[in-house]
Amino acid sequence: MSTKKIILIIVGIFAVLALIVALFVGGTIWFAFRTIGNSEAADTARTFLRNNEILKKDIGEVKDFGWFISGNINVQNTDGEARLNLKVMGEKRSVNATVDLSYRNSRSWRVTGASYERDGQTIDLVQGYGPPSTATPPEN
Repeated sequence: MSTKKIILIIVGIFAVLALIVALFVGGTIWFAFRTIGNSEAADTARTFLRNNEILKKDIGEVKDFGWFISGNINVQNTDGEARLNLKVMGEKRSVNATVDLSYRNSRSWRVTGASYERDGQTIDLVQGYGPPSTATPPEN
């Protein structure tokens, strides 16, 4: 065999191996984010954001959420903690929100904290769980 053919065979083998690795890594990442996005914690976070009056006052009625939900969900035995980051699309504008959730003794997920960023300010969405927030959404 000529040297050219051997080089082409080696390059082809490496290309196929790289493609297999890329598909495996991509599939694993896709599965992880899809699992987070379809979880009960994500459903609870979306329901909370859709019904939150502070958020609706600022961005209008929630129309949709971004397809990409990031964050983490940690479950140990009958307890769980989660922090999810969602893009929230409202009638007036879109914002990036963070929702903290937990559950104890295998009960339903419960929102323990939530906020979003707007014009460099972090706006608290869970007033009543602590001292009142000093940041309020700006009037339009």
